[in-house]
Amino acid sequence: MSAMLKTERHAPRTAVLALAAAVPLAAGRAASKPAPPAARGTRPFAAAVKLVLPPLVGIALVVLVWQLIAARNTAFPTPWATLQEALVLFADPFYRNSPNDQGIGWNVLASLQRVAIGFGLAALVGIPLGFMIGRVRFVGSMFGPIISLLKPVSPLAWLPIGLLVFKSADPAAIWSIFICSIWPMVINTAVGVQRVPQDYMNVARVLNLSEWKVLTKILLPSALPYILTGVRLAIGTAWLVIVAAEMLTGGVGIGFWVWDEWNNLNVSHIIIAIVIIGVVGLLLEQALVALARALTHEQVAN
Repeated sequence: MSAMLKTERHAPRTAVLALAAAVPLAAGRAASKPAPPAARGTRPFAAAVKLVLPPLVGIALVVLVWQLIAARNTAFPTPWATLQEALVLFADPFYRNSPNDQGIGWNVLASLQRVAIGFGLAALVGIPLGFMIGRVRFVGSMFGPIISLLKPVSPLAWLPIGLLVFKSADPAAIWSIFICSIWPMVINTAVGVQRVPQDYMNVARVLNLSEWKVLTKILLPSALPYILTGVRLAIGTAWLVIVAAEMLTGGVGIGFWVWDEWNNLNVSHIIIAIVIIGVVGLLLEQALVALARALTHEQVAN
C-alpha cells in the first residue's frame, strides 16, 4: 500500500520531466524539417520585389510627368526621342573634330580633371588647417571669424577674382572648386579634433607622447569619420560648382557643353547632360562612401 502511494506521489513529477524532455525534442524535429519549396522560393522573390519595385515606380512616375510636359509643349522632347538621341550620342562619345567640337566623354573627363585638381588642393590645405584650428585654441580663434564670414559666399562670386588673378578661364574654374571645397573639410576636421575624448589626451600627457604620436595615434583615428564626412560634402559641392563655372568660362567641359547645346536649342542633349551629371555625382559620392566604410572598418579592426 505504501509503495502504491509512493508511486502515485511521484507520478506527476515523472510526467512533468517526460514532458520537459519531449518539448526540446519536438522543437528540434520541427526546426530540422526543411521549409516547403514554395516558401523558400517566395521569400527571396518578395525581398527582390520590395527592393526593385519602389525605384521602378519612381522612375515610371518621372517618365509619365515628362511625357505629359512634352505633350503640352512641342518644343520639349519626349522620353522616346531623348532615348534615341542618347543612343546616337553614346555611340561615339570620344570623337574630336575641333577644340570646340568634342564628344560628351571628353567633356566629362575635362570637368572631372578640374574637380580633381581643385578638390585635391582643397584637401591638402583644408585638412591640416582643420587640425590646427581644432588643436590650437589661438588658431581657432584667429580663423573662426574669417571662416564664418567667407563660408556663406557663393562659389561663383569667387570666379571673377580667379579670372582677374590667373588671367585664364581654366585656373579660374579650378580656383572656384578650391574655394568651395575647402570649407566643409576645414570645419568637419576641426570639429572632429575638438571632440576627441579628453581622457585620451590625458593619457597622452601622462605617457609624455610627442605631438606627432598624438596626431597619428589619437587625433587622426578619432577625427577620421568627421574628416570623411567633410570630404563627401566637399566633393558634392565641387561637382555642383564646376558645371556652373564652366557655363560662364567656356572651353571643354560638361557645363560648357550644356550651355552650347542650349544655344543650339537642343533640349534633348541638355536632358541627357543632366542625367550624366547626376550619375557622375552619384558615383563620386558612392566611391567616397565605400572609402569611408573601408577606412573606418580598418580603424575598428586595428
